Amino acid sequence: MAGSTHNPDDFAWAVPVMRAGYAGRGLVYLAVGVTSIWSLLQGGEAEGTQEALRHLKGAGGSVVLILIALGMLAYAVWRVTDAIWDLEAYGAEVKGLAARCGLAISGVIHLGLGGVAVTALMARLQSDGSAQLVTQVMQLPFGRLAVGAVGFAVIGAGGYYVTKGAKASYRQRLRANAVTEKANVILQLGLLAQAAILSVAGGLIVYAAYAYAPEAAGGMDRAFEWMRAHPYGRMICGAVSAGLLGFALFCFVNALYRIVPRATETDVETLARKLKAKAAGD
Repeated sequence: MAGSTHNPDDFAWAVPVMRAGYAGRGLVYLAVGVTSIWSLLQGGEAEGTQEALRHLKGAGGSVVLILIALGMLAYAVWRVTDAIWDLEAYGAEVKGLAARCGLAISGVIHLGLGGVAVTALMARLQSDGSAQLVTQVMQLPFGRLAVGAVGFAVIGAGGYYVTKGAKASYRQRLRANAVTEKANVILQLGLLAQAAILSVAGGLIVYAAYAYAPEAAGGMDRAFEWMRAHPYGRMICGAVSAGLLGFALFCFVNALYRIVPRATETDVETLARKLKAKAAGD
């Protein structure tokens, strides 16, 4: 394993940062999932991140927004440091370097989500912020190519989550215990819901670049709009919203039980190892 010669204590500081980051990320998807399902049950529409955060009002909502902002900052720091020091032992081969670049990009994106939480806290959230940003980028030299590349990268992230959910590779990074074992199916469904959102959002960004239509680009809000415009759209949005609650659970489970290879002793039993041994015993 890459980095096996390092003392786990050298990177022990990264573990609480990682846990705080996953907890903050879980709060975001919990807010989106709950508000979207509630809205659908009331005859409304599924809502994206910005709309979901708007519902967090009052003193309690402000506390949640502060926790989300801090969590997103922690997640961004975790992902960037993970990529630089290869804390999860992806290696220095082409595949490993690609994974680490993806981690760094993920960190930047979640830093932006932290900014959304701060903006919501300051009550200056603008629903057309994504379109404005895309418009500005498209006006730059090779701007449309840059936007299109971002779209394909987001689609690639969606494919990554499909693979991660289908192969359940996340089991190699979770401690084996009753919680992780029983929640396994829900975690997989949560990853697939996240993949659906990312794939649609990425496709819309690519379309925005191709058609020079900045208003088509966006995050979860635009993805939900696209879904509900199709047959059985409300049912699809409801299923994806429920799946995002599963992804929120995935984040919370990782906050509690995720293993950081270069900051953990090698004798820790992973969920993958336990399930493999259990299957062999059967």
